[in-house]
Amino acid sequence: MPVTVLEKWDSRDTTLAESSAVELRFLVTGTDNDAEVAAQVLLDSPAFYNGLPRESVTFARIGEKEWEATVRYATQPATDTEPSFTFETGGGTAHITQAIGTSGVYVAPGQTAPDFKNAIGVSRDSVDGVDIVVPTYKWTETFRLPAAIVTSSYKASLFNLTGRVNQLAFRGFQPEEVLFEGARGSRRGAGDWEISFAFAASPNVTGLSIGSITGINKKGWEYLWCRYADFEDEAAQMLVKRPVAVIVNRVYPSGNFSLLGIGS
Repeated sequence: MPVTVLEKWDSRDTTLAESSAVELRFLVTGTDNDAEVAAQVLLDSPAFYNGLPRESVTFARIGEKEWEATVRYATQPATDTEPSFTFETGGGTAHITQAIGTSGVYVAPGQTAPDFKNAIGVSRDSVDGVDIVVPTYKWTETFRLPAAIVTSSYKASLFNLTGRVNQLAFRGFQPEEVLFEGARGSRRGAGDWEISFAFAASPNVTGLSIGSITGINKKGWEYLWCRYADFEDEAAQMLVKRPVAVIVNRVYPSGNFSLLGIGS
């Protein structure tokens, strides 16, 4: 016996409001199997009614092979597409071997202070340096993205961009000032993805001077270090270590942040 689905005369209860709703009621006959009832009601009821999407299907048995089913159509809550932002300024740490200045040198009577050109922690064989707190700016941006965008290829792009700096200007920062630290995503059912993107910024600097070396340029996430050599300090009558070279290394590759899909 075929399963039939017929709309009842007391169907189409309607609520018109900011959140509108309609309920269609059906008589289902020809089966005692609830799975067949669900499948046939979904097949025979429209996915949309008066512009409202189908929200739910409920049914109850009223006879040996008779069921009453209710299909509810309702306004769906609007997806919050506005991104949210959080930020923090805090202190990271960096190991430095050069000070920005020397405010005092104190020596024993009859001795002359050696000139280390602002090198820190100089010993006979090395320049030890010191760990200092440096300002950092970090922020996260959270977006809701449609499932159609968050494909396997898109997730691979997020993976490949993690640990890269911006090739082009991004969020008001110059190229190579922003580091993409990674993304975290979540999704409930078949809805949109909620993805948080984490960034950190460090400024580009130009015209630095270290010891007697001038005109040093460093991009935000490049690493700067010094090479030292022994010099005779004639006034102090001793060998001292002074910077003879400043090396700036690129340690992060650059990437195209437009592939994040969140604008520039």
